[in-house]
Amino acid sequence: MRLALIGYGAMGKLIESLAKDAGDEIGLIIDENNRPANAELISRLRGHDAAIDFSVADAVRNNVQMCVSAGVPIVVGTTGWLKELNDIERIVTGGHGAMVHGANFSIGVNVFYRIVALASEMLGKVKGYEPYIHEAHHSRKKDAPSGTGLKLKELVARNFTNEFSVSSTRAGSIPGTHDVGFDSAADTITLTHQARSREGFATGAIWAANWISKRKGVFEFSQSMDEFLTDSK
Repeated sequence: MRLALIGYGAMGKLIESLAKDAGDEIGLIIDENNRPANAELISRLRGHDAAIDFSVADAVRNNVQMCVSAGVPIVVGTTGWLKELNDIERIVTGGHGAMVHGANFSIGVNVFYRIVALASEMLGKVKGYEPYIHEAHHSRKKDAPSGTGLKLKELVARNFTNEFSVSSTRAGSIPGTHDVGFDSAADTITLTHQARSREGFATGAIWAANWISKRKGVFEFSQSMDEFLTDSK
């Protein structure tokens, strides 16, 4: 694949390294210090198989518009922009473009989503259990709850209609950690995912770039998981 990277922080650099190791080409790197005007950006994006965006929330709409105009599918790993999802979906579908987005591109987290959904479905049928969610991240993480925390809340709320606690901690260098608990008078069940590095996110984003390069429309990353798990066997 020939990839364009939008955002060149820690995630962008890691994606660059892993993609090159896999034999992919990085044809374009855009960050806040070298962003061209829109017309030039569209021209430079053309010819790429996909773009991967780990920039900032305020830039997502424009980044998507530029990729749609250039005919380049985009993977959006940036979080904190979902209030604009409906408008951005219209940009993509109206321009016959392609986008995959997700609260978290870690393969492990997306398997965790499925485990939480199943546990929630089962325990939602049992009287006496109350769910809760707690997530912790390093102090540089801005959104609280995180996109992952909000996704977990959505999954649990499908089976528990009463309000339940969703809390966040931001401190030091804590790795991304998400706990989903179900408490009753008899016992407590706790499900935990803890990230050890960013590599899981980068691997998922690269795989998503290959997946979306063959499609049109707007997709959430979890929609590609069945195919990923089949290909990984």
